[in-house]
Amino acid sequence: MTTKVTMPQLGESVVEGTVGRWLVKEGDAVTKDQPLLEVLTDKADTEVPSPVAGVVTKLHAAVDDVVPVGGLLVEISEGATAAPKAPAAEAPKASAAAKKDEPAASPSVRKLARENDVDLQGVSGSGDGGRITHEDVRAAAKPAAPAPAAPAAVPAAAAPATPAARPAVAPPASSGASGAFRLPPYVPAPGDEVVAFTRRRRIIADHMVFSKHTSPEVVTFAECDLNKTHLLREAHKKQYEKEGHSLTFLAFVVAATARALREHPELNARVLDDAYVKLRAINLGIAVDTPEGLVVPVIKNADELTLRGLARSITELANRARDGKLTPDDLANKTFTISNPGRKGNLVGGAIISQPNVGILRLGTIKKRPVVIERDGEDLIGIHPVMYMALTYDHRVVDGVHANSFLYRISEILEQGDFEV
Repeated sequence: MTTKVTMPQLGESVVEGTVGRWLVKEGDAVTKDQPLLEVLTDKADTEVPSPVAGVVTKLHAAVDDVVPVGGLLVEISEGATAAPKAPAAEAPKASAAAKKDEPAASPSVRKLARENDVDLQGVSGSGDGGRITHEDVRAAAKPAAPAPAAPAAVPAAAAPATPAARPAVAPPASSGASGAFRLPPYVPAPGDEVVAFTRRRRIIADHMVFSKHTSPEVVTFAECDLNKTHLLREAHKKQYEKEGHSLTFLAFVVAATARALREHPELNARVLDDAYVKLRAINLGIAVDTPEGLVVPVIKNADELTLRGLARSITELANRARDGKLTPDDLANKTFTISNPGRKGNLVGGAIISQPNVGILRLGTIKKRPVVIERDGEDLIGIHPVMYMALTYDHRVVDGVHANSFLYRISEILEQGDFEV
């Protein structure tokens, strides 16, 4: 029986994937769940596992081929293990020998190298065990950039002072110019560096423009005193660390958001052509910054997890995202998004909605501030950790009263430290 392995759906907005590297060849015996190839997309890089045990009979795509979702990748003869036993025994040796000659680099590093025409064979890795990093590739790509040639070219052509000396570059067609307004053309200048969009950056840009054109966005803000949550975290974070988890403020925010979404289902929704759906599952997307750009892995059924379970999920997803090991399931079916600025964040900011969601919560940085405390009928001043939060919501579905109530509820849970730790 022949099993056909196709390009999986690697995220809601991804329609194709690029074959980064084959991990098997025709004639190889494979086991169930053994990685067959590395696939690169604009959202994440991942390995495609074998759905069955058998023998690889046909590879239908070459390295760097772009294959649409559902397109055929490889055929496997299921259960055919006896006949190709001898060749299969030799294949791993040859494969292992070939891999020893390949530079140590992750799929996302290899993708960056291809986009910048960098031969990894000539790059010295600065990572652990000589592993090539994104910074190594960018450093190797710099000599090939056209910028150094620009200063020499400009003075040579400057003498005639003709318009042809510095050619104008027309703005892209997607600039959105209309009516009487036109963007001025870009004129190259010495020292400028033109950075081409990567596939992932183009998709992010298209998604953001689509979202701004689609959703009438409104932003509302809240100030949250985290003192009680801070005390709770301080009392339990060492125990969490002993168990291998990191008890972050983000885990508390995710827990509070999941509860608030269950109480305000209109924020956990999706807009259709002439209706909207209140979604049953609460799947929270957590924005993670990686060397290749922003990705949003998803915590499924977040409202059913304990604080410990949420802390573990956040850590695992963030690590897989930065290592380029997210699976298609990790990126699928988010119903609401939380954006965390990290340690180098800023006071507050409104985020663009991640379609097809109707809301996104953007967290500000946590700062110690003087706050008014009521105690025994008196107003006192205390120094507490305070955070601003910004909720961006789709006004097609969500009214201001519902959005304000939802954000107030999140803040209320955090200010009361209302968690089971």
